[in-house]
Amino acid sequence: MPPARKRTRGYDSARIRAAVLAQFDHVRAGVLTLTPEQFASPTRLGDWTVRELAAHLTMALDGLVRYLGEPEPQRAKPELALLDWPFATVTAAERVDEDTRAVAASTDPAELYARTEAGIAAALPGAPDERLVPTRFGTMRLGDFLVTRTVELIVHTDDLNDATGLGVPYERQALAACARLLADALAVKAPGGSVEVRVPPYAVVQCVAGPRHTRGTPPNVVETDPLTWIRLATGRTTWAAALAAAQVHASGERADLSGVLPVLG
Repeated sequence: MPPARKRTRGYDSARIRAAVLAQFDHVRAGVLTLTPEQFASPTRLGDWTVRELAAHLTMALDGLVRYLGEPEPQRAKPELALLDWPFATVTAAERVDEDTRAVAASTDPAELYARTEAGIAAALPGAPDERLVPTRFGTMRLGDFLVTRTVELIVHTDDLNDATGLGVPYERQALAACARLLADALAVKAPGGSVEVRVPPYAVVQCVAGPRHTRGTPPNVVETDPLTWIRLATGRTTWAAALAAAQVHASGERADLSGVLPVLG
């Protein structure tokens, strides 16, 4: 696992909390319009159907409700920093798949969303950002864990839109936090200063070992929109496909990120 950088980007707690709740509400509204035929449709996530994807979206917050319902771990500090989280997710892929299938098979989607919505409304208010929560990957600050929820919700909202054509909105603050965390994770995975990656209007990071640029226009620049960046960072699209579709603009001999993508396993 790549080490987290010494300095981690700050996130506004109130905005993150509001964004997480708003994005979940957007998803819930969309999912509740789906027909049985749509729930049985395939997704780009292996052999998951839309029903499994919809169930997994509730798990992004249902797990938080469960964590907040448990005693706070008696530790002096978190085990997992925010920038370690993107690299830890791959370690739980099999367990997540098993849990998702079990939830999807056992509970009606409308009931799942109603239960999760009620649970988070009861558990989250008043819980301080510094509270430690026992996640799958180790204890985290609640404030940091909530930032990771924007990644789960935005990435899988995009999966849902791809599979159904629903057009579920992307909450601006959730989209921003997701893009920023994945951009910062790229800078951890490929440390350096020879390439500047721009995801306007949300993030700019420098990465990739080599000569560091200090003045004027950088010679190696990659620029793309937030959703394309998120799809690249999570393996929903490839570097070659994004370039061919003119969704990425890359200039400079080092401006090729194919060897360091995706970021999230």
